[in-house]
Amino acid sequence: MAGHSQYANIKHRKAAVDSKRSKLWSKLAKAIIVAAKLGGGDPDGNVRLRTAIIDAKAVSMPKENIERAIKKGTGELEGGNEMEELVYEGYGPGGVAVMMEITTDNRNRTASEVRHIFDKNGGELGKTNCVAYLFERKGVVIVNSSSCDLEKLMELALENGADDVTEQGEQFELSCRPENYLGLVEALEAAQIATEHKAISRVPSTTVCVDNEMAKSVMKLLDLLDDHDDVQAVSTNVDFTEEQLSSVG
Repeated sequence: MAGHSQYANIKHRKAAVDSKRSKLWSKLAKAIIVAAKLGGGDPDGNVRLRTAIIDAKAVSMPKENIERAIKKGTGELEGGNEMEELVYEGYGPGGVAVMMEITTDNRNRTASEVRHIFDKNGGELGKTNCVAYLFERKGVVIVNSSSCDLEKLMELALENGADDVTEQGEQFELSCRPENYLGLVEALEAAQIATEHKAISRVPSTTVCVDNEMAKSVMKLLDLLDDHDDVQAVSTNVDFTEEQLSSVG
């Protein structure tokens, strides 16, 4: 899990501070639209929407953008009816497993574009369930070890739905079942414990290691997929080393 989470953490930090911020807002808006479409526009009665709003606020998405996305989802504004969620699966360089969560208003266009990215970068878009069995959906929260005491963090986390707390270098990694994710995040916020990364992710049950050259190829594919407007999240079963992760850090 460590390689996956640390890579996602680096990507999250980069997106929050560089020129991709507007693209990140666009992706978050899609997540809000779908959440409001499926569960209504009241975040108090729609846990998924409340989670999406928390994610949006974490990267300073403007309030008016959030409100507009909610109204699109509920049908008060045009632009939300065609939005749908999909999961794509495939193989990266060396046959490593890759999963993508997609939000799109044109599945044919998105499938064609994602397939092109795989084909041009040593991978292959696969069929449904070709690699899904290797992953489990979990809430993952990363906390810098300098911001809190491990014993106190563990006590708080386990009392609020975490299944595990591990130390990964200079970070503490908390994991939980998806249904416990929001409660855990809110408990950390109430305790004023800052998080470096938080998301409900597809975490590999087993991981594979690759050499440095293969790692570069896999990271290039992940970067290109992550940069696609319709790709909400990308997961892999590669456990990157610190040296390999430093190439994107």
